[in-house]
Amino acid sequence: MGGRRPRCASPACLLLAVAAVVLAMPGLAAARTRRYTFNVTMATVTRLCVTKSIPTVNGRFPGPKIVVREGDRLVVQVHNNINNNVTFHWHGVRQLRSGWADGPSFITQCPIRPGQSYAYDFRIVGQRGTLWWHAHFSWLRATLYGPLVILPPRGVPYPFPKPHREVPLMLGEWFNADPEAVVREALRTGGGPNVSDAYTFNGLPGPTYNCSAADTFKLKVRPGRTYMLRLVNAALNDELFFAVANHTLTVVQADASYVKPFAATTLVISPGQTMDVLLTAAATPSAPAFAIAVAPYTNTVGTFDNTTAAAVLEYAPTRPAAARSLPLPALPLYNDTNAVANFSANFRSLASAQYPARVPTAVDRKFFFAVGLGTDPCQSRVNGTCQGPNGTRFAASMNNVSFVMPRTTSLLQAHYQRRYAGVLMANFPAAPPRPFNYTGATPNNTFVSHGTRVVPLRFNTTVEVVLQDISILGAESHPLHLHGYDFFVVGQGFGNYDAANDTARYNLVDPVQRNTISVPTAGWVAIRFVADNPGVWLMHCHLDVHLSWGLSMAWLVNDGPRPNQKLPPPPSDIPRC
Repeated sequence: MGGRRPRCASPACLLLAVAAVVLAMPGLAAARTRRYTFNVTMATVTRLCVTKSIPTVNGRFPGPKIVVREGDRLVVQVHNNINNNVTFHWHGVRQLRSGWADGPSFITQCPIRPGQSYAYDFRIVGQRGTLWWHAHFSWLRATLYGPLVILPPRGVPYPFPKPHREVPLMLGEWFNADPEAVVREALRTGGGPNVSDAYTFNGLPGPTYNCSAADTFKLKVRPGRTYMLRLVNAALNDELFFAVANHTLTVVQADASYVKPFAATTLVISPGQTMDVLLTAAATPSAPAFAIAVAPYTNTVGTFDNTTAAAVLEYAPTRPAAARSLPLPALPLYNDTNAVANFSANFRSLASAQYPARVPTAVDRKFFFAVGLGTDPCQSRVNGTCQGPNGTRFAASMNNVSFVMPRTTSLLQAHYQRRYAGVLMANFPAAPPRPFNYTGATPNNTFVSHGTRVVPLRFNTTVEVVLQDISILGAESHPLHLHGYDFFVVGQGFGNYDAANDTARYNLVDPVQRNTISVPTAGWVAIRFVADNPGVWLMHCHLDVHLSWGLSMAWLVNDGPRPNQKLPPPPSDIPRC
């Protein structure tokens, strides 16, 4: 689909060139193949006095930490031993010409069926920092997730003082019920799903919840030492505020890209996002222990888990008081959008000689995506009605297209074989079919259309996408994740996007580079990327409830003219539908 252009000035080509130079340098040519085995099994876990069987990797919750260096090859052999289909996504990894390993079910592969295996095989090119891995089938990522730490090549220091210790900290959600049963019931009735029962730190809810004081994460520190927290928001459906009482944090990295360091007492992190922050322990602490806390940020008109989880920062060698008695840090109100905007405005790429920000200044194709909720007619009634707004069913869409997941093959397989008929349509709209006041009064018709529709792109096309929140069923933030790419966040604001005025205020010098960005509540965000990675790449809301309702689309990036710009054949063990 589409034509091709012979030029190659894209970030991917530059990354490959840099990789070639690095491999030629003494002391930096030590790239290795790192191998891990994931045995997906059920394990019995107790949280909040509820004991249940959950899907795990190698019997662990959260799952194992993967550690690689920039330039390494990573091979993860997955054996599915549960009674569910499963796939795994390596969230934020560029997957240059390795789309078969990206992982979203029915997009780049068919699911791994019970009793089957699949080896994810890919290289880490031009990235360093914290990413993560998680299941990408239904809501299985509620318990199937873990950190993916990418260290710089040996001999290459961090662009900030080396911390004394590095600590992955996965922020998650715990459901007393089976999350798969929760989403099935929501899709059956057309209503909103039941919310989680707790937030967690590395799988532990902590002392603010029922019978959970013994299940408290503790970070032990020594006075005067600096620690790097590798934060990941692995929650299914909630953006989170994060703070450590009486401590200031320094943000140095976002989504595995270095940023200009900045200080903050409260962070905001959306599902899918990662953040590396430095915490310097006080030389003479005023207390032996301090609370770490997370609480939700949301503007939803529906229900949400409005609880606060706590962990403990514990100074050695003193013995702290009971965690339950520690005062919590002051967090913003759950709907404090201004606090979120003020924090988000701090992010800037490092944009140094060693880590330049190669921001596209010229754009080949511009897109405007209206992102948000909608409804479907109540065609499948439960007890005579549906439980969505006014007796309808909840839906979600981009440009009024609610994405329909294929079921007979993956989009990447269809693209590789050039067998598109009956699988996808290459006519995803570049703008809403009927423009309206996106952040104003709700239109009379809130019904969405449905389809497996993609945007075809020529190789090396420079793309700009304005993502506009809409107020249908209430304006709210949507964390959008793009598979297979990083992008530059060149602008954002509140209200309806105004091309005549807002474009002039773009930051084309040092915008932050991310793979997941939250579309502001009743606002917009503009991103740019170069389509230099052939394959089919999902872009979706990382609130799984919205993903389940269809808030996603896909980019189909065609091959380039050169051999190293083409999608290779699928591996021999790729699962079949």
